Amino acid sequence: MYTCLRRGSYFLVSFSVGRWTKETCREMIARVKDCLEGGKTTFYSDGNDDYLYVLLEYFEDIDYGQIVKKRENGRVVGKEKRALIGNPFMNGIETFNVENFNSILRNFLSRLVRKGKGFTKKAPRLHDAIALFQFIWNFIHKLKCKKTPAMIEGLAVKLWTWKKLLTYHYATD
Repeated sequence: MYTCLRRGSYFLVSFSVGRWTKETCREMIARVKDCLEGGKTTFYSDGNDDYLYVLLEYFEDIDYGQIVKKRENGRVVGKEKRALIGNPFMNGIETFNVENFNSILRNFLSRLVRKGKGFTKKAPRLHDAIALFQFIWNFIHKLKCKKTPAMIEGLAVKLWTWKKLLTYHYATD
């Protein structure tokens, strides 16, 4: 699974479910591009090279930095920060926000716990569960600042409730 989180607000921008391939990465980055208004964008990621190739397919004016963790005996013993495209802020190249978020995601969704009874064996079911979680996280779940990620991003003015979610009438034209 790939996830894209907006730093500062913890807004879950996009995700894609599948094997760690360029195609799965491409699905997520295409959705991210659809959400952006244009202008210069900054991305930070781990050492997965798929991001580099896919970001170049979708963006012309970006700053992209990567952090690669060096491990010995399963423990992190060092980090190497790389500026791969443009001029990213070197001290900003970190992945702890998304790593923390992925831990939160595993705690909320038993479908992601490999040895649990609820572990998902079919990608479409996992995708649906994460899509629902994405809305709950962005619009219903309050952070420590008493706002939702959507409120921080200016996409909502009030906290959504389960009742509002379940009774919302979406008009189509």
